Formats: sequence, C-alpha cells, structure tokens
Amino acid sequence: MNHQAVEEAAAIIWATWLSNSRIASLPQSCRPGSRTEAYSVQAQVARLSAQRTFGWKIAATSQAGQRHIGVNGPLAGRLLEKRVFASGTSVVPLTNNIMNVVEAEFAFRLARDLPPRPTPYGVAEVVAAVDTMHPAIEIPDSRYEDFVSVGAEQLIADNACAGYFVLGPATSAAWRKHDLPGHTTIVSVNGRKVQEGRGANVLGDPRIALTWIANELASTDSFLRTGQVITTGTCIVPATVAPGDRVVADFGIFGMAETQLGS
Repeated sequence: MNHQAVEEAAAIIWATWLSNSRIASLPQSCRPGSRTEAYSVQAQVARLSAQRTFGWKIAATSQAGQRHIGVNGPLAGRLLEKRVFASGTSVVPLTNNIMNVVEAEFAFRLARDLPPRPTPYGVAEVVAAVDTMHPAIEIPDSRYEDFVSVGAEQLIADNACAGYFVLGPATSAAWRKHDLPGHTTIVSVNGRKVQEGRGANVLGDPRIALTWIANELASTDSFLRTGQVITTGTCIVPATVAPGDRVVADFGIFGMAETQLGS
C-alpha cells in the first residue's frame, strides 16, 4: 500500500466510526494485504481521531475469541482515550453495537517503555516492566457488517474490533506470585452469573499475551509506552448483553470491574 491508499482506508474506517455505521469491506484499491499494512492503516485512524492512545487491546487470544471474529490468532488494537471508562462511573453506550457482547480481561499498566529491538522480549522482562494489574471489561464492536468474514488484516485496520473499555481499580493482591492461568473469573449480568473462565484461556497465561503484543508491535511504528494500559483478551466466552444491562466481572482476590450499559 502506498501512503494514499493508507489514508483512503483510514478515512473510510474513521468516517464509519463517527457515523456509528457499517461497511461490507474496504475497497480493493485500499485494502491491506498484510499485517504491516493493516497496522499502518490503524495508526492513521488513530491520527484522524485526534485522541491519545490510552493503551492497547489484544483481540482473539482465546479460541472462543478467535471463533467470534473468524481469525486463527491474536490481533493488536489501540484503546482510544475517549472510549475508556473507569469502573462503575459512567453508562457505556451500546448504541448500534453489532457484537453485543462483553469480555472479562486482565489488564496491565506499564511502568516503563518496551521499545522495538532486534531480539524478542521474554515473559519475565515484560512482566518486570508492569506497574499494576487491573480487572477489566471490554465491550468490542466492528465497523464491518460481517466481521467474521473480512479477515485479520481488515480487522486490524479497524482497530482489532475495539469498542469501549472499562478499567477496574489496580489490585492490591500479590498477582506476580499468583497462578493467573488457573485463576477463575465470573461475569454476571443483572445479578445472574452468565459466564465463567480462567486466565489460561488467554494464550495460556495473560502474561504470555502481554509479551505477545510487546513483540507484535516491534514490526510496526508503535510500541508499548510508560503509563499505557494493555488489556490481554477475554478469559470467558463472550457474554451476550443488551442495552440497560448491568455487568460485573468478578476477579476474586483481584477485585471487580463493573459497568452499566446504555442504549
């Protein structure tokens, strides 16, 4: 893709975001053919938004998440600052959301940069760069009418199915010493348990997912920065929701994230 094609694709996607509408797919003339091209489009979408990158999300770190969007591996996307809410503080819009699901996720705030380098990062050094861990809820969405069929590159260009993000308070528990793969997370909607999952559903361990994105971004013009929050993918099978629902993701000793969904 040349620069003009990148700009054209990003303009189409951002216009679709602004209008809260859907497209079938990007035109062939500006459709990314590789992950590198797709991340270039994603970066241009972020520039058009004029919003700070609050952090990053990882889509499809679980088999359930991969089936949900029709891919066979993880995708990275940006969390734009105006689409992030603190747990329990605001009503999160669900207007015209095509997915209508919520996901319970382990999120990590970084204490220092993880810039690109020739050799891959290991799990231990990525975890050492973390400041705090948080329970979180993601409310994904897509700008494509049939998001299962468009493929990984077009989904990456569209910010990897980013919608809204709810960040819980930093846990005071000793998460570094805890069995995160074996840790259970329960999601309730309107006071009724609807899904239960474990950290192992996130690439085997949320810390492995965090390491994956640090290395994935090494092939782009971006990287994980100090203070950014990275949410590592759903521990549960995405739970179906509707406007007006009250959602609680209970991470046990690590705390809770909760939100009210609006119309």
